Amino acid sequence: MSDEPNLTPNSEKYDASKIDKLEGLAGVRQRPGMYIGPTDERGLHHCVFEVLDNSIDEHLAGYCTRIDVTLHADGSCSIKDNGRGIPVDMHPKFKVPAIELVLTNLHAGGKFGQGAYKFSGGLHGVGAKCVNALSDWFKVEVSRDGQVYHMAFERGVTTQKLTVIGELKNKKQTGTLITFLPDPTIFNITVEFQFAKLAARLRELAFLNPGLEINLIDERGETERREQYLYKLGIEEFVRQLGENKQLIHPKPIVLDGKRKVKFRNKDQQEVEDDMYCDLVLQYNDSFNDQILCFTNAIPNPDGGTHSTGFRTALTRAINQYAKQNNLVKDKDPTISGDDVREGLIAVVSIKHPWPGFESQTKVKLVTPEVEGIVSSITYEGLMTFFDQNPPIAKKVVEKGLTAARAREAARKARETVRKGAMTGGGLPGKLADCSERDPSLTELYIVEGDSAGGSAKQGRDRRFQAILPIRGKLINVEKARLDKVLQNTEIQTMITAVGTGIGAGDQEGAFNLAKLRYGRIIIMTDADVDGSHIRTLLLTFFYRQMPELVRQGKIYIACPPLYLIKRKKREEYVDDDAQLNKILISLGAEEVKLKNLADGKVFTPVQLKELLELLERLSKFSEAIRRHGGDFETYLSERNPGTGQLPAYLVKVREGNTEWVTYFPGEAEMRAFHEENLDLNLFEDEPEAPALDENGQPVVIEAVAAPAEKSSKKNGVHRRARKVELYESTAVQKLIAELDKKGLHVDHFSNSDTPLFELIEGEGEKSTTHPVFSIPEILQRVLDIGKKGMQIQRFKGLGEMNPKQLFETTMNPNKRRLLRVDLNEDNALKADEMFTILMGDVVEPRRQFIEDNALNARLDV
Repeated sequence: MSDEPNLTPNSEKYDASKIDKLEGLAGVRQRPGMYIGPTDERGLHHCVFEVLDNSIDEHLAGYCTRIDVTLHADGSCSIKDNGRGIPVDMHPKFKVPAIELVLTNLHAGGKFGQGAYKFSGGLHGVGAKCVNALSDWFKVEVSRDGQVYHMAFERGVTTQKLTVIGELKNKKQTGTLITFLPDPTIFNITVEFQFAKLAARLRELAFLNPGLEINLIDERGETERREQYLYKLGIEEFVRQLGENKQLIHPKPIVLDGKRKVKFRNKDQQEVEDDMYCDLVLQYNDSFNDQILCFTNAIPNPDGGTHSTGFRTALTRAINQYAKQNNLVKDKDPTISGDDVREGLIAVVSIKHPWPGFESQTKVKLVTPEVEGIVSSITYEGLMTFFDQNPPIAKKVVEKGLTAARAREAARKARETVRKGAMTGGGLPGKLADCSERDPSLTELYIVEGDSAGGSAKQGRDRRFQAILPIRGKLINVEKARLDKVLQNTEIQTMITAVGTGIGAGDQEGAFNLAKLRYGRIIIMTDADVDGSHIRTLLLTFFYRQMPELVRQGKIYIACPPLYLIKRKKREEYVDDDAQLNKILISLGAEEVKLKNLADGKVFTPVQLKELLELLERLSKFSEAIRRHGGDFETYLSERNPGTGQLPAYLVKVREGNTEWVTYFPGEAEMRAFHEENLDLNLFEDEPEAPALDENGQPVVIEAVAAPAEKSSKKNGVHRRARKVELYESTAVQKLIAELDKKGLHVDHFSNSDTPLFELIEGEGEKSTTHPVFSIPEILQRVLDIGKKGMQIQRFKGLGEMNPKQLFETTMNPNKRRLLRVDLNEDNALKADEMFTILMGDVVEPRRQFIEDNALNARLDV
């Protein structure tokens, strides 16, 4: 009973003093999950999408043709558009600038029926201000009315009021630039944006918004990475691209669209009527899986909703109705179900609704009730008309569904055979070494490549909760085989029986049932060579295609055996990757040396030295970023404000004939002054004007044009070029320099000195060696060089090279091992499907192209 809560009444008085009201955006910081979902990687990227949605809404309103999303070296992100720009005039009711209102007050915005937006994804008035609240710092720059306006915030609190920081030479130029750095105290799992996640979403948005140019720029690597998305045909191109690596049943997608009147209550609770638009594109291929993607006002709805239900219902009804009317099915044929008509289907359903309703702020599911009937009507009528006009395609679609129905019946019988075999054969397969624990939440199953490694794993495992299942030879490729054929494979039967869940969709006996899962973790453990990678891919394909719910629930893991065993003197350590190896080199080097500051004679302790080296390693990444921008890190530091220590926020690289020079500016005002003196360089004319509109008020579709990296002109007969860079890294660099200064390493000592500034003393006593150090960056490089001395590195190629004890300690011990969880969500589902299709599908050419494109990135074992 000691664990039960104490229910004794609180003696404190409950009155008005116990009631509090969180001011401003404090409530968002206290309960971020209410607004962006979990504060993990998904929530982090959702912040980008919230700001991005506002730019998309500008496009839907006809005022934006280009969006740039940039990932900066300091971890911040910028979203820039050429829409109308957030209004900056004084609000007549609330007596504050409109931009301040929409960025600091919940449920303030232009999307509550005031007439600024007809279709919008941002409906709740909480998106951008939530990002503001959850950011370490947040800056906004607005171009409109011939001027440039600026505001700045820290964790939702205004730090710089709205000010005019410049004049626009092009008075028609408009747009909004928002830059933010996620707050690591909120996003404590990761604050690193993933290029692939953003790329997938931006590509979707470009497909859903024909004529919108979206650029994704990543400045964090050794070289800048840039991708551009622009599609004239919209979701038709989307469906074509999703099916480009598959064998198509009909080469041209089926395109349907329609418009219906909808009634809804506006912000004043008045019943009004307006148009709802629905666009549908679908195409069949010969695969055994379906992809149906749903969107509302360009916002993805991964959990579907009423538009998804309406489409699925109408699709099944139309195909069955056409088949019956044209005698394409016989009495002996099985009934074509919804699962059957969706086999091999790729479809995109996109609606534009003036007042949609979602299940939550994250908008993963549409709940507007009237949408279901409208989408169903447009789908059914459109398909029946299309089938009547294209009988050969209609017949292929019906045959595809009929074949799926027959295969479903065959798979049911095969499942029943597997189930009965498990029951009559003693239950579990003989090669499975089971564990003693029976609670699935405490157990784990290792699927191991080969009998040799399986034997080591069986000997080394913890028998209480770890089960071992060796897999011999190659599995059947489930990407190329129907379910009834898959179930005839012995290794597949063994895995299905061991896992216990059954396989395949439906509610018949033997179908997948998560409640019957026997192990809480299923861990794939293969060699780190080509064969091991192939087997791992086959296993992942099997789980992804036939037991996808295990992947969605995070039950599938990949074991990560160490790549290296390093030995140095009496120290032995297993190393997972090259990044960890570098950290170990720093650690080893720090143990061998003492650092002495010659300015004050201070000798750093080993702990202090490690902390110092970690700071220098982080700073070296920013130093490299400045160099990539065209600057010199030492010069950049020397340009800091001598009084405040503030670092330059901009640099301009100018090339005059054969001469190059770089100049730095502390802020926007100084940059504008330079611009006024050098108007020929057009430093601020890098944005297109407000978009031209056609007779229907829609933006004119343009061809993709690469953004120029430099502006060029001629002055006094000399050819001049210039490139402007905003140094978003400056804030992070300034914090690191302040930390180094506290430890006695002054910023002035980053440049090489004529005399030694520090000494690194390697070894002890008479055998010690003193290394003079002439600059701060030299400390890190010297320590790395010392760490490499006398090191032996053993590279593991296979699990069989480790004995049972080593295998357990490195790969199976829960206290030491490293596991990768296989994650599947709306952000990566499309990429996963595409990758499995390329690697394991029937079409050879995409696979050959993938190998050619990635051959130079592969690590070879020789």
